[in-house]
Amino acid sequence: MIALSLAAAMSTSAFAAMDSYTIDPQHAFPEFEVSHLGFTTQRGRFDETSGKVRLDMAAETGSVDLTINTKSLDMGFPLWNEHLTAKGFFNVAKFPTMTYKSDKLDFDGDKVVGADGEFTLLGVTRPLHVTVSNFHCGLNPMNRKTLCGGNVSAEIKRSDYGMTTFLPLVGDDIKINVPVEAYKD
Repeated sequence: MIALSLAAAMSTSAFAAMDSYTIDPQHAFPEFEVSHLGFTTQRGRFDETSGKVRLDMAAETGSVDLTINTKSLDMGFPLWNEHLTAKGFFNVAKFPTMTYKSDKLDFDGDKVVGADGEFTLLGVTRPLHVTVSNFHCGLNPMNRKTLCGGNVSAEIKRSDYGMTTFLPLVGDDIKINVPVEAYKD
């Protein structure tokens, strides 16, 4: 009975140490880079992102659940937006979101430095390791709320997700950068 009580107390305190954060949609803009015809690097971003981050800093564990609205694609020009949201590229009518989910975060002391998870694009889910830089938590000096943030980066091949339109003229290698700020719930 004592052992069960101790186990229950330990699991309760471990659970209590897990903090939940909501991603601030005004400070999370996934950006990507792709080679265009071998001449330039074109960049785009998505303006609507949502999700949750859970962190237990003492146990060095946590999770991420990120959803990106593909309809919010912004290439800087309406014609580019129309072209890349159509079938053959992001096909937003059929796939209105892409997601990243991870329950394995990499820590270096009190800093998250990476995550292993699954990225879903165009209905295809594949493992994806992301790197996190400049991660830290503290009080936002403007609103005095607890905030964690960092810069997330990764690289994918778009063909791995079935996006093969105009290969190789439009590059296969995609660099992804996501500044993320999340407020403690």
